[in-house]
Amino acid sequence: MKKTKTIYWVFTGLVAALLGIGSVFDAISAPEAVEHITRIGYPVYLVPFLGVAKLLGIIAILIPGYPKLKEWAYAGLSYDLIGAIYSHLSFGDGPKMWAGLIIGLVLIAGSYIFYHKKQSETAYSA
Repeated sequence: MKKTKTIYWVFTGLVAALLGIGSVFDAISAPEAVEHITRIGYPVYLVPFLGVAKLLGIIAILIPGYPKLKEWAYAGLSYDLIGAIYSHLSFGDGPKMWAGLIIGLVLIAGSYIFYHKKQSETAYSA
């Protein structure tokens, strides 16, 4: 149980750090974030919306309890990264622009898998 919990928190902490930094820049509409998203054709008003949505998703996976909310948060964060990868590929960007997003997806998957493993171990021990 302790090993599973530790691995879960490592994955979840890395997800929170990786996505959290970018989402803060998006939420405040930092010039870098605006330039990045408008370069591939999205409107400026989408930047703070995505930033706030990602921040809420990160908060949802960090707080204990609320299993249905966590499911939605994991799905939303995954859709965000999959959409970003698709956008970069469609725009013709090379791996330099989208490879880091795959790392984010792997971290989200690890957090999700170990969240469920932790939940099942907790239910089994009770």
